[in-house]
Formats: sequence, C-alpha cells, structure tokens
Amino acid sequence: MRLEGNIALVTGGSRGIGRAVCAELARQGASVAINYAGNSAAAEETAALCRQLGVEAEIVQADISSPAACEELIQCVKARFGRVDVLVNNAGITRDGLLMTAKEEDFVKTLDTNLKGAYFCTQAASKVMLRQKYGRIICLSSIVGLRGNPGQTAYAASKAGILGLVKAAAKELASRDITVNAVAPGFIDTDMTAVLPEKAKTAMLSTIPKGRPGSPEDVARAVAFFAAPECAYITGQVLCVDGGMAV
Repeated sequence: MRLEGNIALVTGGSRGIGRAVCAELARQGASVAINYAGNSAAAEETAALCRQLGVEAEIVQADISSPAACEELIQCVKARFGRVDVLVNNAGITRDGLLMTAKEEDFVKTLDTNLKGAYFCTQAASKVMLRQKYGRIICLSSIVGLRGNPGQTAYAASKAGILGLVKAAAKELASRDITVNAVAPGFIDTDMTAVLPEKAKTAMLSTIPKGRPGSPEDVARAVAFFAAPECAYITGQVLCVDGGMAV
C-alpha cells in the first residue's frame, strides 16, 4: 500500500508517535505537513527526516485547542500543497491526577487539546475532503479511552470522546469516499511514558500479554494502514495497538 501523490497533515508531529507517523507516511510516498505547537526545532528535525525519504515536508505552527487555528491550519496546508488527503489527529497532552483533587483548568486544557482539537481539525479538513470527494482521517485515541486508568480521568474522557467522534463522523462522510478511523495505542515507549515511576511501569507491563511496551513505529504502521487508498471500505473502526492489553 503506497501513498504517492497524497498530502498528509499530522498534528503534534514534532516528536514521539507523531514523528514516527510522519516518517512512515513519508516512507509510503506521501508529502507531509508537520504541525507543532511550540517546538519548531523538533518539528524541523521531523521534516528533515521526511525529506531524507524523498518527499516534500513543511512545518506549520498552530495551537489546535483553538477552533480558528484549526481552520487556519487546514487552509494553510491546502494553500501550500493544493490538497489535504490524509489528516492524522495525533496532538495530545496529559494532566494526570486523582479525580478528587483534579483541577478544572487541567480538565479543560486536556479536552481542549485532545478532543476539541481533533474535532475542529476534522471539521475543517472534511470541508476540503468533501470537495475532493476523497479523504482519510485517522484519530489517535488510547487504550485508556477504552478501559480507563486510575489517575487519568481527564485523559480517559478525552480519548473516549475521540471514539464517539470517529464513529459519528464516519457515518456522515462515508458516501464521499472519506473514511474516519481510530488507532488506540497501549503502553508505548515515548517521552510521555518515560516519566512514569518504575512501579507504575512494572504494573502496566504485567497487564500486557506481549510483556513489553510498544514502539512509536508500531503505532505509525497502523496509521499508515488506515491512510491507504486501498482501505476505502474500512471506516468507523478502532484498531488497538497494545500487545494484547485490551484482550
């Protein structure tokens, strides 16, 4: 499955899973627009990696917690490349804490970035894709959105919301050859999980039949699968990349 001629936008593409997704889409032949919030140097590193794979790559700054910024982001990519064929809603944050002591601002910020950002990027991209009569939208959820996790109520709520967004949008857009799917990573070896206490990591690993964390590249390959033109008859689905954690 190849993506030559496709234009892909990846939110939060400067590092971690986002960087791996950008690289995998580039490896499959897609030109890549790499969205970042504040770290332009990291985004440029991702762009350089993609260019080494023989495709065009540009970085685009936007705070996707703002609906206006989401619209501007999509229009910027369309103006630069002429199309938006693939949207990967990857940008996300965590503000972990126990429910009883959680702060409202942490809850709001988590939903603004993880869920509202995905919603308004999807809305803006779908307008372009409807005119094209083609598109692939992939949203990054999480195993936490399916199973919950103590101390991550806000994050779990945001990632569970992604699943509802995907299923509803899939039904609305299917007739125009626009698919909407979700990838739900489990325990993936990234900067975000590296800061977890060793006790928490050990406890999480004990729930994974594979017995190890996944890699960002494992997630990226699942995203690339949904992004492929050949996957036109798969929509509204959730693919867990979790080493059997959700079984």
